[in-house]
Amino acid sequence: MGGVPAERRVTAPSSTGVLPAGSRPAGPRPWVLALAAVAAVLVVGAVAVVGYRVLVVEEDEPMASTGAAVKSGTGELRTDLDPLLARFPVLGAPEGARWMSGTYGRADVPGPSTYWIDAVVTLPADRVTGLVSAHHPVAEGREPSVADGLRDALPPGPFLTGEALTSAFSHDRWRATAYLDVGTGTLVLTATGT
Repeated sequence: MGGVPAERRVTAPSSTGVLPAGSRPAGPRPWVLALAAVAAVLVVGAVAVVGYRVLVVEEDEPMASTGAAVKSGTGELRTDLDPLLARFPVLGAPEGARWMSGTYGRADVPGPSTYWIDAVVTLPADRVTGLVSAHHPVAEGREPSVADGLRDALPPGPFLTGEALTSAFSHDRWRATAYLDVGTGTLVLTATGT
């Protein structure tokens, strides 16, 4: 065959499906297919990792990973309890509260809104005891991040936190993170909802 050594010739099988001696089948070599499969797995893995990092929402700062959302609101410091109790009935009968609310993002952009509430709630001693015994929060060294106008209302801590306590204040429309200062009987909530 015109100067190509027999061991290098690529031929198709004969009509009987048998290759001539000294030839290899036409098509990609098996190692090429294996290399392509490994490359595909690596690409899919890289896309999954990047996608996960972009979509993960930090617990206390919704959409913080993109930097796109900021808390906006009127700046009004509120003390009425009814709106808080309507959203978080597990509060029971608080002695008082100071809270702020608003939306994430810009008010001039149309579309559905995601709301936020930051609240510092004073609870009666029996309610504090009940929350601790029911949800077993622990001091993990975490501190709440609240709107600027509410920072002066924060108790000194330490704050007890935990998944069970947070779950008690979260439901289908609101995701809240709860911080309990047992010494002052104060619960701090940072919540996001629709």
